Amino acid sequence: MSTVPTLVLASASPRRRELLAELGLQFEVRPAAADETPRPAELPEALVIRLALAKAKSAARDGELALGADTVVALADEILGKPADAAEARAMLRRLAGQEHEVWTGVALVARERGRCRIVARAARTRVVFRPLSAAEIDAYVASGHPLDKAGAYGIQGAASAFVTGFEGSYSNVVGLPVELVAELLAGFGLAVGAARPSPSPEAWRGEISRRT
Repeated sequence: MSTVPTLVLASASPRRRELLAELGLQFEVRPAAADETPRPAELPEALVIRLALAKAKSAARDGELALGADTVVALADEILGKPADAAEARAMLRRLAGQEHEVWTGVALVARERGRCRIVARAARTRVVFRPLSAAEIDAYVASGHPLDKAGAYGIQGAASAFVTGFEGSYSNVVGLPVELVAELLAGFGLAVGAARPSPSPEAWRGEISRRT
């Protein structure tokens, strides 16, 4: 595109807004919805890319660059989205307890200018390991209300950090937006990306959690 477009975040997530702001960019927030129901036999990577694209396409207007994102948790390729209610949140956490799972986030950029459209979409994956959880721990976390708006019924940046024994990959991806991938894709559209706070290494993250507890 001939000029640097206005950046639009097609998400209402405060976590994604904070992570994108850490890149030092100016942007508008224009939430866009999409039917998040997986298609039959659809794999996590394909799902998050499809939904990120749908959101970005819905939000993009002429002269703008829209960023769409979608995050899911996958347990042996079974997709766990946001729980519908407290009972479903408990069921998800019981299944994740003592297991390794994957967190996938799709990131899509859609730029429109004078009838032309440029699209880029990729996905990031992080492996996360949960320790065994007691029924009382799960009940207390669900009662806090935190799981209900999060894929897989947990947020690694909050109280559920105590459930995690380790991870491999991007930490910010688990929060909801892989800033390393986003910075790479935005640079391809001519946006000057600042130095984001790097995702902590698993070792540094474990040390921080130990200090908190």
